[in-house]
Amino acid sequence: MTDNWDDISFVISSQYRVAVLRRLADGPATPSRIANDSDLGIAHISRALQGLQDRGLVELLVSEERRKGRVYGISDRGSEVWSRIVSEEMVDMGKPSE
Repeated sequence: MTDNWDDISFVISSQYRVAVLRRLADGPATPSRIANDSDLGIAHISRALQGLQDRGLVELLVSEERRKGRVYGISDRGSEVWSRIVSEEMVDMGKPSE
């Protein structure tokens, strides 16, 4: 595995990016589904998705022209980064507090 410390640092420096990767590690989802599942605001999730997509950690699984119902998935690179974050215990893997 290559060392992706810049990507790891980018992800763990934002609870929103962590929430997005955590959710997408379970399977593809829309921004609204990620927001609902993580109990976070859609604007934060959308911004996090854009940043993660710019770094190649997540990918849009539907046409770029599609404005509603956009489905995102974690990329191979994103999976590698997320696995490293989890294995190094860099984030709390417990459920978010109620």
